[in-house]
Amino acid sequence: MPELPEVETVKNALSPHLQDHVFTRIETHIGQMRYSLAPLYDKELRNAKITDIRRRGRYIVIELANLKAFIIHLGMSGSIRIVEETAERKKHEHVIWYLDNGMTMRFDCPRRFGFVKVCKLKVVGADPKELSHLGVEPLKKEFDGAYLYEATRKRTGSIKNLIMNNAIVVGVGNIYATEALFASGIKPMRKASSLTKSQCDDLVKAIKAILLRSIEAGGTTIADYKSVDGSEGKFVHELKVYGKKDQSCPVCGSEIEMTRLGGRSSCYCPKCQR
Repeated sequence: MPELPEVETVKNALSPHLQDHVFTRIETHIGQMRYSLAPLYDKELRNAKITDIRRRGRYIVIELANLKAFIIHLGMSGSIRIVEETAERKKHEHVIWYLDNGMTMRFDCPRRFGFVKVCKLKVVGADPKELSHLGVEPLKKEFDGAYLYEATRKRTGSIKNLIMNNAIVVGVGNIYATEALFASGIKPMRKASSLTKSQCDDLVKAIKAILLRSIEAGGTTIADYKSVDGSEGKFVHELKVYGKKDQSCPVCGSEIEMTRLGGRSSCYCPKCQR
């Protein structure tokens, strides 16, 4: 599933194509993905200027001048491309937005785990109420060592599961949680409440640095992820421990081990991480 850097990369690529344009027509080729696509035929979604394209967690929000907005989630293998309206439709391009400049935005989602929702915002720039359950953004100043330390108190679960909890901090999925814990020298299975203030500071710094570096590299492509132009994320070449069970630790040479936490694989170095 695309994580924060991948969604940020897609959002950044979409913005210059969409900003200040309008959707003249919206076309669907199936009845529903994760949710029904019938709301996309709302007339208020057409011919209203696109005023903002932003990310919240793993969601893309496209805001219109009339405060209507689209919430897009890429699911497990979804992708979006911008092409001329004359371009041949791919088999799994289930939603096509036609723009006023002869271009289209197309949502390809083979497994149909992604979705498009339509919402009404209270004010300009507001978060949709549908996303009110989300925690802080990891790249915002509100996410700091003090915040994480407070969030870990009285938590009996693992630190890895905690930093992947979207009610606490959004967008830190399996790849980046694994890499940040390695960078900060913390075992993924450590009880969250056992972290010191200093360790929380180190972990927050590592999360921010790794997310920013991945955004610079266009995200991480392990299997299906591609950006708007079809390019793959190059941060995959910088991964230290994720997916590297039985390989040598790049720091100490020890054999990387793997455990499972919350149903997800968690690779770590038994020597560098404590």
